[in-house]
Amino acid sequence: MTKEEKLEIVNHYGKSEKDSGKSEVQIAILTKRINELTDHFNVHKKDHHSRRGLMMMVGKRRRLLDYLTQKDIERYRSIIKELNIRK
Repeated sequence: MTKEEKLEIVNHYGKSEKDSGKSEVQIAILTKRINELTDHFNVHKKDHHSRRGLMMMVGKRRRLLDYLTQKDIERYRSIIKELNIRK
């Protein structure tokens, strides 16, 4: 992910361009990285080291989504719908 792509995600989901701590921003960035790694594994099937990193990212995104569910269910539903995340 390039710096410009990350800044675009932060601008879209955050309040300002420096608001990278918001749960929606973190979930969107993790989703982008997960999707990129998933494409990587179609070519490199035996890359188990990166697969471990992918599993850790999926777990972190899951924990952020659980946190968002407890805090504000409407924000959770909107981010799930917008990013096409299964739940």
